[in-house]
Amino acid sequence: MAIVAKKEQPTKVAGINELKEAFSVAPDFIFADYRGLTVEQISNLRKRLTAKEATFKVVKNNFARIAFERLSLPDVSSYLAGPTAVAIAPRDSNEVAKALLDFTKEAPRLKVKGALIGSSVYTLQQVDAFSKLPGKLQLVSMLMSCMNGPARNLAAALNDVNARLVRTIKAVGDKKAEG
Repeated sequence: MAIVAKKEQPTKVAGINELKEAFSVAPDFIFADYRGLTVEQISNLRKRLTAKEATFKVVKNNFARIAFERLSLPDVSSYLAGPTAVAIAPRDSNEVAKALLDFTKEAPRLKVKGALIGSSVYTLQQVDAFSKLPGKLQLVSMLMSCMNGPARNLAAALNDVNARLVRTIKAVGDKKAEG
């Protein structure tokens, strides 16, 4: 539960509203501890996440708690302790999780805390397992190849009947030409 002051300060209200607006554009969030990363490392991480259409935003924990509460999202306050950055993933969140976990191999100081995927709160182990699943585009292509397979096989079989007929007629014609 977030602490709410009796007197609202305009700068704090603006900060909470800015976070609420940033969080409202995406269904999935991955929380990380960025303590000890250099500016160059954070910039490289942001570039990688931007390529996945995600953003990496350093947040004030109390502001983030209030913003998540106002959006009626599940309680993620356990991940909002210490220095926290949130990877905001509007789509393909498993690709974003994979990018974050891959980056932790290069920069071990980055620690993924957990995630909020849809309406489910994930632990670090669940985020790791989630990152190993195929992405949405991979799943669609797998489905399309499964759907396309029988039609392709039917077309090949139907074409094979015509080819066999042509080869048989040609063989008969060649035999008559010889004899």
